[in-house]
Amino acid sequence: MARRSFREAAVRTIELSAPLTDESVMALESGDKVFLSGELYTARDAAHKRLVKLLEEGGQPPFDLHGAVIYYVGPAPSRPGQVMNSAGPTTSCRMDPYTRFLMEHGLKGTIGKGPRSREVREALTRLVGVYFAAVGGAAAGIASTIRSSEIVAWEDLGPEAVRRLVVDRMPLFVVDDCRGNDLFEKGTAGYRLED
Repeated sequence: MARRSFREAAVRTIELSAPLTDESVMALESGDKVFLSGELYTARDAAHKRLVKLLEEGGQPPFDLHGAVIYYVGPAPSRPGQVMNSAGPTTSCRMDPYTRFLMEHGLKGTIGKGPRSREVREALTRLVGVYFAAVGGAAAGIASTIRSSEIVAWEDLGPEAVRRLVVDRMPLFVVDDCRGNDLFEKGTAGYRLED
């Protein structure tokens, strides 16, 4: 069996601002390195469940979903003088059951780690969205890009409360773009064995 050659494509670096627009999402390609600035919202499993239930019951979300980016993170408690101590990404597939529904209500981007389901990838294409990966081992470095943090909903969830973050050049990679390209698939394709 022969191993396919693997050629690394040139990585583009993009400066991006949140909230996102269809145009800014369509300009991104799987594999792009992104420095994201602007407003993000944090949410994990429990917050997603409450947010979806609220929307299903006709309620108003605690933040504007149109163009929003959600970071899957449960930040560690901050030390005095810190905005945030550690802010590493949570495994994204845990939020897959909620993602399409939230995108139908305006969500444009998500940040986490690991691959997404086929349903989420199809929603990113159909609804013009993007999935970014943050590097899990760089939690302290990511936290250093966070300029402010405030709880906007469900304080009783502790680290899983919804927070509004203002970030300055948070380093990310585009994993799934709105054209159906997946960085994890691209990255492994060159190592597959041919018959």
